[in-house]
Amino acid sequence: MFLRARNYETAFQHIRLVCILSILANLCFTGVITWRAMGAVERAGDRVYVLASGKALQALASDRRENIPVEARDHIRSFHHAFFTLDPDEKVINTNITSALYLADGSAKRLYDDLKETGYYAGIISGNISQEITVDSITLDTRAYPYFFRCYATQKVIRTTSLVTRSLVTQGWLRYTSRSDNNPHGFLIEDWSTLENKDLSTQTR
Repeated sequence: MFLRARNYETAFQHIRLVCILSILANLCFTGVITWRAMGAVERAGDRVYVLASGKALQALASDRRENIPVEARDHIRSFHHAFFTLDPDEKVINTNITSALYLADGSAKRLYDDLKETGYYAGIISGNISQEITVDSITLDTRAYPYFFRCYATQKVIRTTSLVTRSLVTQGWLRYTSRSDNNPHGFLIEDWSTLENKDLSTQTR
């Protein structure tokens, strides 16, 4: 009888051990599945789908800090392109200048007002002059906020009888602002100034 009781006790211990091991294995399995599922959800959250021409295109979302240099340089490039690309058409000039002034503070508006008062834009219209700009390089210091930048560009002033190539160097600071349709990068140029704007060459047309 004692032997039978001992067998029952041993069998119960084995069953209890098997149950404990099964529960632990299930907990481990559930933990691994949960961890992998959470990782998959986070990775899926980094995917953004953009609808273009009826097709869903995948884009990857990332931390803004990773894109600061890229976005800042594109903001600076967009501002200079809008401010300095001019054609002998008042509507085109107003459209470009308006776009540029959304990207900068009052320092750009003051330069625009000065140029307008001196008849610069009226001269472009009456003289059938076109002005183009190519941004050659942009230096950007992201170690301190607001971010200091310097922009090196080449201007082409196209007149009826000549083509003038000019060197343009400007500088300023960038601070964060709200993103909008008019300011998609969410930066604002402050204390913008021109360091150099001189003729490099003149060609007869």
